[in-house]
Amino acid sequence: MPNPITLLGIAGSLRRRSYNRAALVAAQGLVGPGVTLELFDLASIPPFNQDTEGSPVAGVVALKQRIRAADAVLIATPEYNFSIPGVLKNAIDCASRPYGDSAWAGKPVAVMGASVSLLGSARAQYHLRQVFVALDMHPLNRPEVMIGSAAKAFDAEGRLTDEASLALIRQLLVDLVAWTRRLGTAPVQAE
Repeated sequence: MPNPITLLGIAGSLRRRSYNRAALVAAQGLVGPGVTLELFDLASIPPFNQDTEGSPVAGVVALKQRIRAADAVLIATPEYNFSIPGVLKNAIDCASRPYGDSAWAGKPVAVMGASVSLLGSARAQYHLRQVFVALDMHPLNRPEVMIGSAAKAFDAEGRLTDEASLALIRQLLVDLVAWTRRLGTAPVQAE
């Protein structure tokens, strides 16, 4: 049996009833055997300030530790003004600094997103992929998981109920684990 894989899920929203956090919670129930998906809440990450990057606050230290400890990252992003939410971009910047100490470098990553728009965070996801280049991350290209009209895809309790979206997330997780193993950044399989 393959060694376990740990994924770190990050929602690019601080909203209490965030569709993207709910999509990550749904993903936790869809991971295969030997895979865990742990979530990190960005609420403890202060605005990035280069003057203080050498002595980061506990939230930034914890984020960097969790990224480094994970075999791969799964980001669920909403779309604000056709792009990446500020809270997510801020966390990315905090965990990439100081120069030469980026927690993101070499990390496999997958992205998904939910939005009330029909496009389901497509533009934000594409902008995020541009940022992955600067971070030297290894993005999984497909499947693309873009949950449009999110208010219809989640029930009143915030559970993702859209079967097509659940199937895409399940496939995304399978492919992210395979991608992580292929890149050799995951634990080696036991003999």
